[in-house]
Amino acid sequence: MAIKKHLAVTSLLGASFAALGQNSFIVDDLKVEGLQRVALGAALTHIPINVGDSVDDYTISKTIKSLYNSGHFDNIKALRDGNNVIFRVTERPTISVIEFEGNKDIKDEQLNQSLDQQDIRQGEPLDKTVVDNIEKGLIEFFHSIGKYNAKIDVSITKLPRNRVKLKLKFDEGDAASIRQINLVGNELFSDEDLLALAESQQDLPWWQFMGSDRYQKQTIEGDLEKIRSYYLDRGYLRFNIDSTQVSVSPERESVYVTANITEGVKYKVKGFDFIGDLLGREELIKSVIPLRAGELYNGSVVTSSEEFIKSYLARFGYANAEVRTIPEIDDETKEVQLTLSVNPGQRVYVRRIIVGGNQNTADEVLRREMTQLEGAWLSNQNLERSKLQIQRLPYMESVDFNVVPVPGIDDQVDVDFTVKEQSAGSFNAGLAYGSYLGLQFNIGVTESNFLGTGNQIGFNINTSRGSERVSLSYTDPYFTPDGVSQGSSIFYSNYDASKFSLIDYKSKSYGIGTNIGFPIDAVNRINFGVRWIQEELSEIAEYEQTRVMRETFLDVNNPDEGFDFTKYELSVGWSRVTVNRGLFPTAGSRQTLNLTGTTPNSDLTYFKVNYDSRFYWPLTNNHRWVFSTRAAFGYGNGYGTTNGYDQTLPFQEYFRITEMELRGFDRNTILPRAISRTPQVIPGNSLADGSLTGNIGGSPEFDVLTQRGRIGGNAKAVAGMELIVPTPFLDEDNTSSVRTSFFVDAANVWDTEFNVDRYKNLGPDERAKLEDYSDPLRFRVSTGLSLQWISPMGPMLISFAYPLQQEEDDDTKTISFNISNTF
Repeated sequence: MAIKKHLAVTSLLGASFAALGQNSFIVDDLKVEGLQRVALGAALTHIPINVGDSVDDYTISKTIKSLYNSGHFDNIKALRDGNNVIFRVTERPTISVIEFEGNKDIKDEQLNQSLDQQDIRQGEPLDKTVVDNIEKGLIEFFHSIGKYNAKIDVSITKLPRNRVKLKLKFDEGDAASIRQINLVGNELFSDEDLLALAESQQDLPWWQFMGSDRYQKQTIEGDLEKIRSYYLDRGYLRFNIDSTQVSVSPERESVYVTANITEGVKYKVKGFDFIGDLLGREELIKSVIPLRAGELYNGSVVTSSEEFIKSYLARFGYANAEVRTIPEIDDETKEVQLTLSVNPGQRVYVRRIIVGGNQNTADEVLRREMTQLEGAWLSNQNLERSKLQIQRLPYMESVDFNVVPVPGIDDQVDVDFTVKEQSAGSFNAGLAYGSYLGLQFNIGVTESNFLGTGNQIGFNINTSRGSERVSLSYTDPYFTPDGVSQGSSIFYSNYDASKFSLIDYKSKSYGIGTNIGFPIDAVNRINFGVRWIQEELSEIAEYEQTRVMRETFLDVNNPDEGFDFTKYELSVGWSRVTVNRGLFPTAGSRQTLNLTGTTPNSDLTYFKVNYDSRFYWPLTNNHRWVFSTRAAFGYGNGYGTTNGYDQTLPFQEYFRITEMELRGFDRNTILPRAISRTPQVIPGNSLADGSLTGNIGGSPEFDVLTQRGRIGGNAKAVAGMELIVPTPFLDEDNTSSVRTSFFVDAANVWDTEFNVDRYKNLGPDERAKLEDYSDPLRFRVSTGLSLQWISPMGPMLISFAYPLQQEEDDDTKTISFNISNTF
């Protein structure tokens, strides 16, 4: 259609439109020309005029402004053809690709996030003015971290179909170093004392290559705040940082920082009171907060008092409480009266709790660990406890939550829990042959989150030359909704101890058991269990330590027959768990105490007590450096009499030490040895008539001692400490699945029933062979490095250990590798 009227073009907001004349007219038709990506309907939504409306220059200018505000167009012209209005537009190009090159200090993720906040993303139209602002902002960022020579080149490459590629090329350059930090005005404290508080370092010599004197604006600001807090914590209420100057050297490679300060004098707290609503708990809060009249003013104490009040009120649903301290300073008396203004705000309720990130675990399993409930008021204490209890589950790597206000409702929020799962079990299967154990076959599954139910299951078959074992166990930690657990197990075992560096005997046993646990509170729990065990012992070599059992149960008419025992075991246990994670905790403790004993109607009557503990103390705020200690103690003995003999702890129930409890030593190597005592007969001499004198024997002084395999003892002690350190070449995100530590282990097993005086009549040479296996101080000690990994096949551990204290016949092992063992 020919354009009948085309008036002068004017400029408006950087765009242009054809003037339509001074007189208004009625619109017969509206058209938009030049559209490619933008739909006609979308464009018309930004045109505030319709067919039949009366328009003039002012109306058209407003329409052009509205179209520009839509963000879709680079150029707009308004034309009139009779009473028809035509908007001729040029669309902004669409961003097809965003590329970064040369960026080191700013990661791609950060850059994409920054661009996204400015509506610069793939598939969106490109606004070149916004790109200019982004460039300026990035230059300012580089200046703030000391890179004054940084350059950014933003290039826009045209692509077909009105598309562009946006490329940001960075030349960051080297960061400027801090040549000198000057403090002006400090007389009470030296520069050395104050700068020792600072993270920023100045003018480091070349040999301190591990340090960093790189200038960063935020770090300097943080250091000055530390100095401010240092003064405020010591009563200098009027302390002030008057000014700060940063001077850049001409070559832009170093900076000089100068801070001018006014120290002031010390002030004491005259008193403190409250205004506002403390929910009737003013006296309680007053008695708990650390503020005290007559003491020096302390900024940290004031801040902690404010935070305590906010945290306390948040327990009762007042999540947005405001606490502000108003000081009334008396410069004559050098005192300050503090008024804590408290505004609890509205009580906030939880509308919904949303769980995300759980791919395998059912929502119900996570929700049953939560103490924060939907419909209840929001409690920070319950939120943190819910997070902690979920994080203690062994199949959770990390847990986080976010409180989201409900739009349009002031007193309701939603809580989003986000979890990250990890392997909670292990699977192993194999077929192998070794010169030591012969043909070996094993298959096993251990899972703490069976089919996402949170239930624990274990199934193992293990065969080798010296051992056959099949076991099945199942535990439901929420057998009842209030957290009562129930578990059952069944097993069969055929064991030849002589194949494992122990004394000669064989054991065949099978049994079934069940247990039930009751929660006392969030961290304490008690458990009760019962087991029936049928056991057969055979081919028991005669040793001093097995003598009592043989004499008690031996059938004199059939001395080679084995022993059959029926045992009814009862157990009671207590556990206390305050660790922050189920696997690889970094804070808290885990303690267990168990008492197991057989009932009086059992063939063997004995008891065993075990205590095990582990404590974790984080050394840094990010929990990457952690100090840990552990201790375990065990004791067992018999009770009652059988066939006139006092019962003792059966030798097959003796305590032993694994290579995981004492790294650097082989399994069972530090146990007491079994002793054989053999009477020695000395034949008589020949006389002249050919007859013989009588044999000499029967006296204990002629007995011969022989030390045999390891047997164990009825008492055990294990101790250790570890320094958990960041794993080299791994970032913080992997700390929950990989752990590196330096350790010191110590352990001993002894026999309290062993009496070395029973052998005092032996000859000197035989007594010299004997060791006092009742000595509890014969500890072995090792140190080394440990690396643990929660792999898809289960927990794996490799350790490099060196014995610090050992005995002559101990078997040591420098490197050990284990699967399905964690600390």
